[in-house]
Amino acid sequence: MSSNKGFTLLEILIAVVLLGILAGALYGSYFGVVRARERAAAGMESRRELGATLDLIRREVSSAMFNRNDKRLRFIVEDRDSFGAPSSTLELTTLLPLSPLADLSRGESGIVTVGYRMTEKDSKRTLTRQERDMVFKGSDVTAAFPQMERISSFLVECYDGSKWVKSWDSAINGALPKAVKVTVQVEEEGRPVEFSTLATPRISGL
Repeated sequence: MSSNKGFTLLEILIAVVLLGILAGALYGSYFGVVRARERAAAGMESRRELGATLDLIRREVSSAMFNRNDKRLRFIVEDRDSFGAPSSTLELTTLLPLSPLADLSRGESGIVTVGYRMTEKDSKRTLTRQERDMVFKGSDVTAAFPQMERISSFLVECYDGSKWVKSWDSAINGALPKAVKVTVQVEEEGRPVEFSTLATPRISGL
């Protein structure tokens, strides 16, 4: 007679339990790594979006245009807040480089009036950008489109040569500010983080 014996029910149950514990640990580790990778990718994309936005504003402020005799040229900063958070508005006339494919017959001169402001919808704050060509009257004003999403605050400060102020109107001040500082606050892993850029208009006024 054969003396070989099979597994008992208790041994099978223990093996199944151990296998379940091991599979659960591997499952949790795998999806933990996937979630961490997704958060890192989202953070990198947010940083790229933030860097591109601040660089665009810096270049536009550096190329700002103003002339006391031309009321179309403007640089206006309004101090506002949204539920206690800075929510500045920025409107300026600036010179943008034309692309090699730009068609002047379609109303592209490179001299545009740009506006930035924060909007809020469904408890989400977004920085929007709007532009219109200053030279071609027939050009339609572009609709404000999201420039940067998931933003907490947007603060624009102007230096008048002696102090920083949160409001500016070139028609009243008679010149562009000496320097402009733009600060954006975003949420990263549940905590607020601020990023700033400093720009100096090349022409203070004509």
